[in-house]
Amino acid sequence: MEIKITSTAFNDGEMIPAKYTCDEDDISPQLQWTNIPGGTQSIAIINDDPDAPMGTWVHWVIYNIPPDVTGLQENFPNDETLSDGTRQGITDFGKTGYGGPCPPSGTHRYYFKIYALDTMLDSVVLLDKKSLLEMMEGHIMAQGQLMGRYKRK
Repeated sequence: MEIKITSTAFNDGEMIPAKYTCDEDDISPQLQWTNIPGGTQSIAIINDDPDAPMGTWVHWVIYNIPPDVTGLQENFPNDETLSDGTRQGITDFGKTGYGGPCPPSGTHRYYFKIYALDTMLDSVVLLDKKSLLEMMEGHIMAQGQLMGRYKRK
């Protein structure tokens, strides 16, 4: 089963508005999803750029989103842990929370990958993408993705 993830900010394959990038407000876009399978215990999202010159650049790591949540509001808070248990891990910017597109040159692709998991992820330390992927191994029930593109002004 594929999770359908969308945004009111841009459609799959379209340009991401500058508002959500380092060129303007650098806030997270609104996201919503459907087709979360029954039995899901938590949801995780990884946002990354495979076109970065030094290899894939991680812009957002968020996990332990409760299974009844169907989206994230625009300008999602960058707190490490939210009141509902949602946690945000370390990005390649060296911080928690969303860091928007900021490609050094050319047009890059930005993937918002969503995962439905059959477990909550128990970790004292904040996870980066690599650690999150390791912890999710064997627990992914469904996944999906939304891709936007961006080129600096």
